[in-house]
Amino acid sequence: MTETAVIFSLKYYEHNPGRNHPESAQRLHAIVNELKRGKLSRSRSWQLIEPREACIEDVELIHDSEYVKYVETVCKSGGGLLDSGDTVASPGSFEVALCAVGGTIKAVNLVMEKTFENAFALVRPPGHHAEKFRAYGFCIFNNIAIAAEYLLKEFRLKRILILDIDAHHGNGTQEAFYKTDKVLYMSLHQDPRAFPGTGFIDEIGEGKGLGYNVNVSLPYRTGDQVYLRAVKEIVTPVIHQYRPQFMLISAGLDGHYMDPIADLSLSALCYKEVYKILVGLASEICEGRLVSVLEGGYNTNSIGKIASTVIGEMSRTLYTMDDKVPVTSRHVRRRGENVLRNVKEIQKAFWNID
Repeated sequence: MTETAVIFSLKYYEHNPGRNHPESAQRLHAIVNELKRGKLSRSRSWQLIEPREACIEDVELIHDSEYVKYVETVCKSGGGLLDSGDTVASPGSFEVALCAVGGTIKAVNLVMEKTFENAFALVRPPGHHAEKFRAYGFCIFNNIAIAAEYLLKEFRLKRILILDIDAHHGNGTQEAFYKTDKVLYMSLHQDPRAFPGTGFIDEIGEGKGLGYNVNVSLPYRTGDQVYLRAVKEIVTPVIHQYRPQFMLISAGLDGHYMDPIADLSLSALCYKEVYKILVGLASEICEGRLVSVLEGGYNTNSIGKIASTVIGEMSRTLYTMDDKVPVTSRHVRRRGENVLRNVKEIQKAFWNID
């Protein structure tokens, strides 16, 4: 069995939010170009798979029908702003967004059917900021939230993990599952006060979802050391105790130090180590079932190699990338360590965390 399916369509290039917009088709082009021509190009452990558009019913697993119609109408009218900020649709964006949802669903189906052990959905537009009634933060439909709801509905799973490693908190995904214990949402992200205004450590879920929402909001320029401590000391023990039947990763690659719109200052080596841990956990706990879905990541000079580093770990293929590890100041490191202590103190009410 080939290890990793990489979901991709040329159709994803047709979403055009405008000249100089960070969320450009060049992001995906850089990744696909590196996969086809770089160090992974000769590996047989991964395979490109073409997706189909999702049906409207799939999108409405998370989004209100009137919102879906609104997006379609804006696109048919020539495109334009979908929110008050910078989420822009072009004439073809509705079909592309349906294809992004379809690509994510294709990924989970391939893994559930055991055609592939895991999958990476190289989709755009991204999704984790999109809420039930609105577009936000470059996101139109919430690809990963729809995939989680699809797994609950179609495969009757009862425990799904969504781990969000985008540099920005996934407000839309948190909103979708804030009151349920069937989806554990965990997010590692930079200080959310500037954007999106959600993701503080005391946001822990409500009702049946109390304790099933874990936010680790890290200071700017956190760097590898504290970030990896968060993965090893908070994420890993919670996953061991929750024992998800499927792991979904909101794979934002914008935590890298070269990213122009985020400021976590991580290295590619950090992503490699994170995915080594996650693939190991998936193999141990849920038969290897793991799907990554592309979210952010806006430096076209680095995103291809970072994504290839991740896919290398997922497909168990050697991929080396020379990259520096930024130096973190003592002050920032102490602030980050204090965040970890505070998160542990809050989450100790629900999880056994040392």
